[in-house]
Amino acid sequence: MKPLRIGTRGSKLALWQAEYVRGRLMQELGIESELVVIKTTGDQFSAASIPDVGGKGIFIKEIEDAILDGRVDFAVHSMKDVPTDFCDVCRVYVVFEREDPRDCLISRGGETLAKLRRGARIGTSSVRRASQLRNFRPDFEVVGLRGNVDTRLRKLDAGEYDAIVVAKAGIGRLSLTSRIAETLSSDVMLPAPGQGALGIEYFEADRDLYTPFLDKFEHQATVLAVTCERALQDELQGGCTVPLGAWARMENGTMKLDACVLSPDGAESLRRTTATNCQTSAEAQSLGRGLARELLDAGADRLLRWAGRSSGGR
Repeated sequence: MKPLRIGTRGSKLALWQAEYVRGRLMQELGIESELVVIKTTGDQFSAASIPDVGGKGIFIKEIEDAILDGRVDFAVHSMKDVPTDFCDVCRVYVVFEREDPRDCLISRGGETLAKLRRGARIGTSSVRRASQLRNFRPDFEVVGLRGNVDTRLRKLDAGEYDAIVVAKAGIGRLSLTSRIAETLSSDVMLPAPGQGALGIEYFEADRDLYTPFLDKFEHQATVLAVTCERALQDELQGGCTVPLGAWARMENGTMKLDACVLSPDGAESLRRTTATNCQTSAEAQSLGRGLARELLDAGADRLLRWAGRSSGGR
C-alpha cells in the first residue's frame, strides 16, 4: 500500500497538526503517510484582513481542491477554519481530544488584560476577539494583525503592539506556553466555534477506506461539543467575519453551551447559556440550534447584519 498523502498548509502550526496525525497513524495502526504542503488563499494574502480575501473557507479551499482532483487522500484542518457550508462531496470528521479552546493574551511586559495600560495597542486577526476586547475595555486600541504565530510574536517583540490575543491551543502545540501572560476567562472572551479541535476532511465516496482510523481516533465528548458549536454557527449563519463566540463542553455529564454575538464596536453584546444531557450528535445539534434561535429572538440578527455590512457582506 502506498503512503497516504496528507494535505496541509505550510505554517508551523499546520505542519505540527498534520505531523501529529501522521505520527498517530504510524504508531497506532502502522499506516505510512506523507505530507503534501498546499498554499491557500489565506496564506497567499497574509497581510490582508480575512473578510477582504474571501472570509469563510480561505484556509481550506485549495486543500479541498487537492482532495477532489486526487493530489491528496485527505487533509488535516483546524476546525475553526472549516465553514459549516463546506464542499458537499466531502466530509469533515472531528478527531482526537480537543485542546483548551480558550484564547490567551501574550503581552510584552507580562501584564494581564486588566493590568494593561489605558489605550494599550492590542493585535488580533479576529473580528470576534476584537469585539470582545472592545466590550471588556473600550479604551483599548485594537489593531489588525495577520500572519503565522512567529510573525505575530516578532511584531509584538518589536514594539508594534503592547499585547496580542491568539488561540491557546496553537501556542501550546508550538511549545510556547511560557509566553502566555493570561488564559482569558470565557466571561471575557468566548472562543470561535471549533477552536482547539482537529478535523480530517476526505472525499465522501472514500469513507470506507478511512473508517478504521477515523473511528479509532474519535473522541466522543469533543465530537459532541464541536457539533453543538457548529450547529449554532450554522443557524446564525456566522463565519469568521462576524463577532460570534461559542464554547460547548461536558460538565458533570451535562453539555453546557455558552454563546455570544456582539456589535463590531463591542458596545452591544448578547450572551446566552444553556445546558442539557447530550449523548448523540442529533442532541448536540438541537442544543446548538436552540440557543441560536434564542439569540436571534433577542436581536442577534440585527447585530449579525451590522457585522456583515461592516465586513463588506458575508
